[in-house]
Amino acid sequence: MDQDSTHMVAASKVPMLKPENGNAPPITKVVEGVETTITPTTAEEKAQRRLQLKARSTLLMGIPNEHQLKFNSIKDAKSLLQTVEKRSEVLDQTFDRLQKLISHLEIHGESISQEDVNQKFLRSLLPE
Repeated sequence: MDQDSTHMVAASKVPMLKPENGNAPPITKVVEGVETTITPTTAEEKAQRRLQLKARSTLLMGIPNEHQLKFNSIKDAKSLLQTVEKRSEVLDQTFDRLQKLISHLEIHGESISQEDVNQKFLRSLLPE
């Protein structure tokens, strides 16, 4: 055996360090002179992160473009959904109040066109 083939045989006997085997080497990162150890991520963690990003982007697709910046700072899907639901509840409450006012006006003999109702509803919403 020559020297190169000896190295090949020796290298093939060394167990491979693979993350899926749970024996990945620790990753270190030096930032401003401080060395920190970063734990390797597992396949499950990567899959969970991918699902989280997919859920968030799906929720953001349902938001009109002009409102994207208001919700873009929210980084996880759960918080984003809670914020959207909270806004939806505020809209529902505002609409219910407006409907009560209209029904009271109708009781007193006043009528308002649907277009006027829609305009009043939109003007009553907060700018954001």
